[in-house]
Amino acid sequence: MAKRFAVVAVGGNALIKDNARQSSADQYAAASETMGYVAEMIAAGWDVVVTHGNGPQVGFALRRSELAGGELPPVPLDVCGADTQGSIGYMFQQSLHNAFQQRGMHKDAVALVTQCQVDRDDPAFANPTKPIGSFMDESTALARQAEGKHVVEDAGRGWREVVASPQPQRIVEAPAIKQLLENGLTVVAVGGGGIPVVGDDQGQLQGIAAVIDKDFASSLLAREIGAELLLISTAVEKVAIHFNTPQQKDLDRISVAEAEQYIEEGHFAKGSMLPKIQAAIQFLQDGGKQALITDPANIRRALAGETGTWIVP
Repeated sequence: MAKRFAVVAVGGNALIKDNARQSSADQYAAASETMGYVAEMIAAGWDVVVTHGNGPQVGFALRRSELAGGELPPVPLDVCGADTQGSIGYMFQQSLHNAFQQRGMHKDAVALVTQCQVDRDDPAFANPTKPIGSFMDESTALARQAEGKHVVEDAGRGWREVVASPQPQRIVEAPAIKQLLENGLTVVAVGGGGIPVVGDDQGQLQGIAAVIDKDFASSLLAREIGAELLLISTAVEKVAIHFNTPQQKDLDRISVAEAEQYIEEGHFAKGSMLPKIQAAIQFLQDGGKQALITDPANIRRALAGETGTWIVP
């Protein structure tokens, strides 16, 4: 039987369900629940790469670095990305191992620290918009600015550092990920969109302070490894238009053309559903067969065609 590769991009709620449950133990419990749903998908015959967000965890790492200032050297943003890929990858691979054991499946999971190459001339670097780290008072913000950092005032709540969110160009470890999949392993990779790196003329890589959209990077990985399915797992069972209004309409199956029309009509919020729909469109326009958006608990039912929003070419 031919292998069926899928990239499963799990959202922030796969780790932090709410503000009251942010500890490592809480995150592990949430990871364990989500990976149980992914294990069911693998049991049904899919070979899977799990990708994930890491926004809150990077925020925690930066805050710890700030609190340790004066005693320990600061941790750069790219290293925070690597640190959180490692810790989240550990939670996911252990949860998958346990889920496989419980189901009597002879499978192994591996987590891979993953780099994502971006263009150093990406226009996003001239216009940083992605807030990172804690709020600061004005004097701290001006001191950061003097160090060459970009800072913005955030709706009267204080100042924050902002970094660029460039478009992903290449998942550096994509060939290794594909090889691991072909050997029957479940791979956790491209955490937080991958660690942003830039290359020089000799192909040498170097980390850069930026944040890559997790869904765009997952879509790129799916294309690079020849995945059949891009599954974006989020907080809702189905995508809707006229969301949160009396006219709300859930979408079962839409084409790329319909998805583009809904984007033009402004149905999808910039910080939440829009990048997911755009990532699905990119995947399908570049040869992907199908994309699915649903919540973790409904992955099995959605794959059986019972729920979720399917996007097709």
